[in-house]
Amino acid sequence: MRTSLSRRLRQAVANLMEIPKDAILDLPRITIIGGLQLYVENHKGIVEFTDHRLRLALNQGEMIILGKHLVVKSIFSKEILIEGEIDGIQYVH
Repeated sequence: MRTSLSRRLRQAVANLMEIPKDAILDLPRITIIGGLQLYVENHKGIVEFTDHRLRLALNQGEMIILGKHLVVKSIFSKEILIEGEIDGIQYVH
């Protein structure tokens, strides 16, 4: 219950102050370039990685990236760049 109230409060503040929700709510920001590159901000780490599937932990849930010849080109504490043939992205709550 406390988490829900805190989240609603942060969302109200973001709306009121016109702050991007990804910044205040720690949501993932995803940039995809032509199905060949995927950049994700605000991830919590790699859960599973193969050349056709990548699972990223998020603040709430996971993101699953499906494709072929997937490669992690760079990874930092909250940012990751993936290259390959990206076929799909799933968000699992």
